[in-house]
Amino acid sequence: MISKLKAVVLALLLTGLTPAGIAQAELSDVLASGKIKIAIPENFPPFGSLNEEGEYAGYDVDVAKLVGENLGVEVELVPVTSKQRIPFLETDRVDLVISSMGANPERAKSIWFSSAYAPFFSGAFAASDVKIASPDDLVGKKVGVTGGTLEDLELTENGPEGIEIIRFGDNAANLAAFLSSQVEVLVTGNTVAAKLSADNPDLDIETKLIIKESPAFIGVKKGNFDLLQWVNVFILHKKLGGELNGFSEKWLGQKLPALPAL
Repeated sequence: MISKLKAVVLALLLTGLTPAGIAQAELSDVLASGKIKIAIPENFPPFGSLNEEGEYAGYDVDVAKLVGENLGVEVELVPVTSKQRIPFLETDRVDLVISSMGANPERAKSIWFSSAYAPFFSGAFAASDVKIASPDDLVGKKVGVTGGTLEDLELTENGPEGIEIIRFGDNAANLAAFLSSQVEVLVTGNTVAAKLSADNPDLDIETKLIIKESPAFIGVKKGNFDLLQWVNVFILHKKLGGELNGFSEKWLGQKLPALPAL
């Protein structure tokens, strides 16, 4: 009986199947299929959003296209919301997630992360006459955040007691709430706030607090070790070659800072 069990396990390993019978999409599978499915932001400029031509554009979109170019395969862009990123990866609807995703221990229980490929920090932004000098000053104010994001997790876990967090289904709704004064404080990424200010020159908005430094990482499904290794070499190569710096200057208006490697 034990010998038969060993034979079954060996057969599963050789065929690339898990005991549950689910195929693991690996680097060799992507190369053989000639296509890679990559999750990109559905509506999170400047990382990814629809442009005037009806096409997705942004930092993450450029990185995704460069991944396909370097693999020599077709790229299928799969727009996702923040809450869809990990489920889409776990259920094989995408092979990679390149969607301004921060890494944390909770998420790392579900997926693997590459080295960082893009700079990002989360902050609290408000009008100049709104007095916020510390997290405790958020209490008593309506604080808008996009549900399921790293900002939401950080405020929920580490925000001051009594903070009123108003969660929105996507980034566009969160920004609209701030513009319409539905919320007093906007908690989002620095690049999002910068674009909001650029798109609304008369808007009174400034950085009040840095909530968390959170560079972006590429998500890889657990078990896809060869694909993860390739992605990390890709990121290193594009840092050294200057391509990522070019994307940072193009979309974020800043030189690429030093980014952590995993």
